[in-house]
Amino acid sequence: MELLDVDKLIEEFESMTKDAGNVQRETLKKILEENGCAEYLQNLGLNGRTDPESFKACVPLVTHNDLQPYIQRIVDGSSSPILTGKPITTISLSSGTTQGKPKFVPFNDELMETTLQIYRTSYAFRTREFPIENGKALQLIYSSKQSKTKGGLIAGTATTNVFRNSQFKNTMNAMQSQCCSPDEVIFGPDFHQSLYCHLLCGLIFREEIQFISSTFSHSIVHAFRTFEQVWEELCADIREGVLTSRITFPSVRSAMAKLLKPNPELADLIHKKCLGLNNWYGLIPELFPNVKYIYGIMTGSMEPYLKKLRHYARDLPLISADYGSSEGWIGANVNPNVPPELATYVVLPDIGYFEFIPLKENVEEAKPVGLTEVKVGEEYEVIITSFAGLYRYRLGDVVKVTGFHNLSPELKFICRRSLMLTINIDKNTEKDLQLAVEAASKLNTEEKLEVLDFSSHVDLSTNPGHYVIFWEISGEVREEVLEECCNCLDRSFVDAGYVSSRKINAIGPLELRVVQRGTFQKILNHYVGLGAALSQFKTPRCVGSTNNEVLQILCNNVVKSYFSTAF
Repeated sequence: MELLDVDKLIEEFESMTKDAGNVQRETLKKILEENGCAEYLQNLGLNGRTDPESFKACVPLVTHNDLQPYIQRIVDGSSSPILTGKPITTISLSSGTTQGKPKFVPFNDELMETTLQIYRTSYAFRTREFPIENGKALQLIYSSKQSKTKGGLIAGTATTNVFRNSQFKNTMNAMQSQCCSPDEVIFGPDFHQSLYCHLLCGLIFREEIQFISSTFSHSIVHAFRTFEQVWEELCADIREGVLTSRITFPSVRSAMAKLLKPNPELADLIHKKCLGLNNWYGLIPELFPNVKYIYGIMTGSMEPYLKKLRHYARDLPLISADYGSSEGWIGANVNPNVPPELATYVVLPDIGYFEFIPLKENVEEAKPVGLTEVKVGEEYEVIITSFAGLYRYRLGDVVKVTGFHNLSPELKFICRRSLMLTINIDKNTEKDLQLAVEAASKLNTEEKLEVLDFSSHVDLSTNPGHYVIFWEISGEVREEVLEECCNCLDRSFVDAGYVSSRKINAIGPLELRVVQRGTFQKILNHYVGLGAALSQFKTPRCVGSTNNEVLQILCNNVVKSYFSTAF
């Protein structure tokens, strides 16, 4: 396998971003030429025109709900060109953690190619800063099962469709990123068993592991929290060369048997290292001495896991992976030295056609602007036109332009526009919730306890309505500390609409509900049971009343409840 030419990749990226405006026009032209015969575009009267002006005049801005009837016909097996010129043969399922149920999204070869292009681009910049040797990677990736739709199309999560594509493994090998686990583990039918085997494979190849990665940082933290529970069992497997009986699937057992040989010296070494750690601080570099960095999506709803990840990683660099969604990719992280909290993403102007709706306080919705017309310091909602049949599609993400890389903007992810706590004039985003939780959880530090995970809900069953925050905590906390945490949460929502509404009791006192240990694991199990992949799981930060099952899991596991007296 020929290795990627890092210098050539960077040179191509620099050239493309220097000509971002023209590349965007050409990309739109290519998308419309390839899909001009699609029913959706035909009905809008483009009549073969491919220029941005005609495109914007004829094609409306849409949400997923607008395209759902067209996508449903594709899912049901219609072979006519509905959204794309070539038939769609694969459907991606979004994680479903944002809206409570997965969305169907078209997936095709062009989308796979843009995925690999993003991977290659960020790899080139990453490798320039953190060169890796030709070893292995501990990739904590999981593929849920692909199924067939009523119309015979292959359906799976977006990550599953990528991992099962033959080009994925070839690209990983070319990027010196060969997964240390066999395919049977990645594609195993039970993610608990796959996770255990990933950890075991990592330990077997510990000297060769160059980096640790997963789609989301949550999966990495989850893996090492699991390690804390099973490390002695892993050591026993290595010592005896016999796999634990907890792994029950024959294909997985057979694949692991080829790797596992009795190695008492390695078992003793790992055992000694684990006993020598203080509260598991620095676990990752102790287990994997040649790891150069840890890699995964660490922004947005993944930011709350960074504190725990740093605890495990000690001084290893944490690098946030690229910016995209089930619907398509947007930008690559070309500044890997920057900590995840400050990570930005440069838009690749040839992977889609991008527009941005300016977001300003007290202003009617503004007209979208083009990729090169955005302004530094301003916030925008992202609109994507892809090679997979989405035209002027509102992604629902809010981003801030922090600068330009040549002529292509650098974006910082701010929040999902739809994830908002609001009762009347108050507007608090996922980021506001995160900041409030961070402020309040500092009160637990003296108790040497941590908030393991959190979510929220707007309870309108009371009059007036009020915010409910759910916390899972690592141990017992004194009543007076939790009462003060509740008050701190309430005070930390500094949105003017919220503060004024609280002062006149138009919004009721915030409620902190502490849930029992393992509650958020039950939520994860719920989504995996619905067909989501662990790789793609995001804890739902704001649970709406329509997301009944998750709300029930949270409410049924409440052990203590506190109301704020802050106002």
